[in-house]
Amino acid sequence: MRSRYSAFVLERRDYLLATWHPSTRPAMLDFEPGVKWLGLEVRCHSRTDSDHAEVEFVARQRDATGRAHRLHERSRFVREQGRWFYLDGLMK
Repeated sequence: MRSRYSAFVLERRDYLLATWHPSTRPAMLDFEPGVKWLGLEVRCHSRTDSDHAEVEFVARQRDATGRAHRLHERSRFVREQGRWFYLDGLMK
């Protein structure tokens, strides 16, 4: 989760798409111009079995107009062939 947050901060589209599971990966990923990421708080994480995990987090950002936003999500991850992939998330 932390590496994906860092990739959003650095606008590393290649890394985000490579760590997104093919079954849910978008064809294209754009970044909102002028967004400044302010921090990540991982609230909890759990492994549901050896190849599935969930992470609840809050990421804070400020848009180009200066308005602050919070992204609160419970993300699901799956491990395949030793690699973890972001599957999907439920907004809180």
